[in-house]
Amino acid sequence: MTEIEQLLERVAAKARNNRPWGWASLPEPVDAATQARAEAALGFPLPPLLAELYRRIGDGGFGPEYGLLPLLDSSPAGEPAAVAQYLANRESGLQDPDWPWPEGVLPISHWGCAMYACVDCRSPQATVLLFEPNPGDADHAWFVDAPALEDWLRAWVDGTGWYEEVNEGTEMAPWADFRIRTASVHTATGIPPAQAS
Repeated sequence: MTEIEQLLERVAAKARNNRPWGWASLPEPVDAATQARAEAALGFPLPPLLAELYRRIGDGGFGPEYGLLPLLDSSPAGEPAAVAQYLANRESGLQDPDWPWPEGVLPISHWGCAMYACVDCRSPQATVLLFEPNPGDADHAWFVDAPALEDWLRAWVDGTGWYEEVNEGTEMAPWADFRIRTASVHTATGIPPAQAS
């Protein structure tokens, strides 16, 4: 059994026994057609491990804090699905160039207070980012939560994530690629990145 298979088994076991706020039960996994519709709407494929979570474990409703967002349909708690949230964030970024949303960065879990865990679907390891807009500056709103999705999942199943009480005050590195990855948003709006900062 590979390390990823072992990790998926551990995630599945924890998912069966832990309900995030707003979820009465673990939803059924998505099928291949739902994944294909989601990827068509997004315009890019899901990273393999993220796709496995949705296809094998459940359509959201597990993971840290409020849990993973469902892929296409809204959650019982009324939170928008990951695809809808991504598309809304991209559109909002076009309307407000001071707050561009990077292409390929899919919100997967809501932390509350407008904060999201997001997977960079363009990175080979599916880096998990934290979007924390509350300081009020887009250039200081993005952090690297985990270098890879598998690291993020391990932190959840092991109880070692930054959100755990024992790790309170953990510092995260800023996401250095934010302005590089949003330069095209500024180009689309006609505002040079230097002026949009």
